[in-house]
This record gives sequence, structure tokens and C-alpha cells, in this order.
Amino acid sequence: MSEEKTKGLNGNQLKLIAIAAMTLDHLICVIFPNFPKTWWIICLHIIGRIAAPTFWFMVAEGYFYTKNIKAYLLRLGIFAVISHFAYNFAFGIPFVPFKTTVFNQTSVIWALFIGVLALTLTDQRYFNLKHWQKVLVVWGATILAFCADWSSIAVLAIVDIYYNRGNLNKQVFNMMKWVLLYVIVYFLFIDKVYGLIQLGVILVFPLMANYNGQRGKWKGMKWFFYIYYPLHLVICGIIRIALHGNTGVLIGA
Repeated sequence: MSEEKTKGLNGNQLKLIAIAAMTLDHLICVIFPNFPKTWWIICLHIIGRIAAPTFWFMVAEGYFYTKNIKAYLLRLGIFAVISHFAYNFAFGIPFVPFKTTVFNQTSVIWALFIGVLALTLTDQRYFNLKHWQKVLVVWGATILAFCADWSSIAVLAIVDIYYNRGNLNKQVFNMMKWVLLYVIVYFLFIDKVYGLIQLGVILVFPLMANYNGQRGKWKGMKWFFYIYYPLHLVICGIIRIALHGNTGVLIGA
């Protein structure tokens, strides 16, 4: 392995940073519900914005490197179902979607799964679709992911990150373009401050810029995340009930 490839951050390190940011953000959500506008809570939520775009980036990388797309989709699909119940328990959202609203009805893992499905269906290696058919597939995927955390934006970001692989500036520009749409929706219809905080995803830029393209030596990271994600959400749910009773705490849900 060349010295250049060992410098920077490998995939495992990026995932650990994202996991730490995600855990911090979720704990703040359940301890201080409905997004109080205290400055230090806002700062912690901004740090938490690192998580989602890192997962979008790593899912696109995972799709590029996977040798078995069917197994990858199956894992993500099962993971999305398990995570749905853990996520909704964590934040006090009904397990049956759309009882309260159309937003944040399931975890971001559903959007990751749909994003990879969209990549698969538009990939010439698997399906020989025309351009207009690919456009329909992507927009159909955004509809399916609309109810998830980060909604349709996650799918659009994953698709753009993958198809602009090797062009970091274009990846980040297109990602921020979709995030800005998310900001506008939150700003106009849910909460102005919380909407603006979503622009904090730009913090992922230096992390992506320092990615060295290597997975990392520890091969267990994939399974660690599959276990850690629903487990930490269950713990968040227990904290939520202990502090506030069985009430919803997530803004916009």
C-alpha cells in the first residue's frame, strides 16, 4: 500500500466520526425535546449534521466496492425494517406511519436502502434503461423515501455523490443543493432555526476531502454499525420515557 493511501481518514474512521456525531445529536433530541433554542444545544445539533452526509457518502462508496449487490440490498432492507421500530421508539413516533404527520416516520436507513436501490436500477451493469427511465426511477425513489428521516434529500444526495465519484467539489455542491431544498421546507413549514441548522452538513466537506479510499483494517465495522444503530436508539427511547414519559420529542414528527 502506498504511503499516500495510508494518509487521511479511512472508511472505518469516517463511520466512527459519524456514529459519534449521530449519537450526540440523538441524545440531545431525547434529553432536550422539541428543539429548545439555547445556543449550546444549537451548536451540538450542528455537530450532529456531520452524521447523515457521511452515511450518504459511505453508502455510495459501499455500492461502488460491493461484489454482491443483492446481498447489500438485502442487508440494508432488513436493517431498515429493524431500525424503523428502534427509531420510532427512540423519539416517540407511532410504529404505524402517518398517524401524526408525513415527516420523519421512519429512520434514515430506509432512505439509504432506497438510495442504493435507485443506484442499482439506474446502473447499466444491471439494467439497460434509457435516460428518461432512469429519471423516473430516481424520482420514484424520492417518493418512497419521502417519509424517512432526511426524506427524499438522502436519495438525491446518494445518487449525485455516486455518479460524481472522484469529483469532490461537484459531490459537495450537488449535495448542498439538495440540502438547501430541505432547509427551505423546514424553514417554511416546520421550524426556521432547525431548518437553517441543516446547512451544517457542510462540516462533512473536510472529512470527505481527507478520505483516503481505504476501508480500514477492522472488517467488523459493518456489523458493528448494524448492531449499534438500533441499540443506541433503544437506549435513547428508554431515556426519553424515563425523562418525559411516553411522548414524542422529535420536531417535525
